[in-house]
Amino acid sequence: MKKILKVLGFGLLVLPLFTACTKKDAAKGGKTKLEMWCIATESDSNRHSYEEAIKTVTAAHPEVDFTWEAFENQSYKTKIKAAVAADEMPDIFFTWSCAFIGDFVNADRVYCLDEEYKAFANELDAKMLGNTTFNGKHYGVPLTMNIVGLFANMDLLKQVGYTEVPGTYDDFIACCDKLIAKGIIPFGCAGKETWCVTEYLESVIEKSCGAKTLDDIFMGRASWNNKDVAKAVDTFQAMVTNGYFDPNGMALSNDEVKANFMAGKYAFYMNGTWNCADFANNAEFFPKVKVAEFPVIDSSKAKLGQLIGGPSDTLAVAKSSKNASLAAKFTFELGKEICHYGYLDGCGLPAWTPYYDTSSVNGLTREVQKIVAGADQMVLFGDTAMSADIAQIYLSYVAKVYGKEVNGSEFIAGLSSEIK
Repeated sequence: MKKILKVLGFGLLVLPLFTACTKKDAAKGGKTKLEMWCIATESDSNRHSYEEAIKTVTAAHPEVDFTWEAFENQSYKTKIKAAVAADEMPDIFFTWSCAFIGDFVNADRVYCLDEEYKAFANELDAKMLGNTTFNGKHYGVPLTMNIVGLFANMDLLKQVGYTEVPGTYDDFIACCDKLIAKGIIPFGCAGKETWCVTEYLESVIEKSCGAKTLDDIFMGRASWNNKDVAKAVDTFQAMVTNGYFDPNGMALSNDEVKANFMAGKYAFYMNGTWNCADFANNAEFFPKVKVAEFPVIDSSKAKLGQLIGGPSDTLAVAKSSKNASLAAKFTFELGKEICHYGYLDGCGLPAWTPYYDTSSVNGLTREVQKIVAGADQMVLFGDTAMSADIAQIYLSYVAKVYGKEVNGSEFIAGLSSEIK
C-alpha cells in the first residue's frame, strides 16, 4: 500500500469491474458479440463515465456488437455470484477487488489478463493491479480508486458555529450535540443497504483501534474477539441511540439518504468519494459541501491518515467467453476510458496515467486527492476484503448493530464464533 500511495501522489489511482460474453451473430453481419454486466445504473455516479467510455470504445471497434446491462449494487452481488456458480457469466463483468474477485479466480471462472496487459503496461502501472493479482497473475482491469469521506453541509454547520469540519472527536461530538439542539439531524444512513452502514462503523472501528488491527481482522490474521473492537461498536451504537442518525434511516435506500443530505436534511453524510461527482453537478448544493476524514477517537491506537477504501472497482473477463482475448483487449480500452471520464466527473482518483487535461477536475475531488496523498494506511472495504461467505456473516451483524439488536460484546462474540 505504501507503494500505491507514492503513485497516488502523482495523481494515479484505481479500480472498477466488468465482464463480457462473445458469440458470432450472423444477423449482425458477422460481428463479434460482447456482453457486459455492471452496477452503473441510471442513478449511479459512474453512469456518465460508462456511457461516454462505451461510445468511445465501440466507435473504435465496429467489428464488435457490444451490449451492456446495469444492476443495483446489492442485487448485483447476488446475481454475479450465482452466475459464477452456474458458469453462466457475461463476457465482461464488474467486480470488486481482493477476496470478492478472488473467490471467482479460485473457482477458475476468470480469464487471466497477463498477455493482453502487455499492450497497456505503459499506461497502467502494475502497482494498480495489486488487489486483483493472484499467484502472480493479473485478473482485473482497475478503474478509479475511492475512500470513505466525511461530507459536511457547511450551511448547517455554520448554524451551530462551525466554519470548518470538526477536526477532533470531542469537537465532532460537541458539534453533533449542538446540531440536535438546533433540530438538525447529524447523520443519514441507508439501513436498506448494509454496505452503507459499514461506511460509518468501519471508520469508527479504524479510528478507535487502528488500521492495522482492522486490516488484520479483515484479512483473517486476527480474531474478531477483540475488546477494543467491541468498545468501538458500542461507540457507534451510542451515536445511533443518542439520536445522531435519522430514525427513519433503517427503511431508506442510499439514493434516498443522499438526496436528503443534498436537500439539507442532514449535516453529515459518510460514503464513498465517488459522490463528489453528483455533488459537483448540483450547482446549488456544491458550494455548501466540504469533505474530510473521520476524526481520531483513540490517539494511542489510531491516527489521521488511516482511511477506509483503496483500489476496488474492477472489470474482469469470464474464462468461459468464446472470444476471451478480444474481450480482454476491449475491457482494457473500456477501463481506461471509464477511468478517464470518471476522474474528470469526480467519481474517483485515476488508476490509469491521465493522458488528458485535468484542470477541470472539481475542487472536492482535489481535496480527496490531498487526503489520499497524505494517507498512512488504507483498509479496503470489509465486504470486499473478506470472502463472500464471511462477508455475508459480517454484514448480518453490522445490520444488527444498526438496528440495536446486538451490542459490542455480542458483535465480537458472534463473529468470532461464526468466522473461524
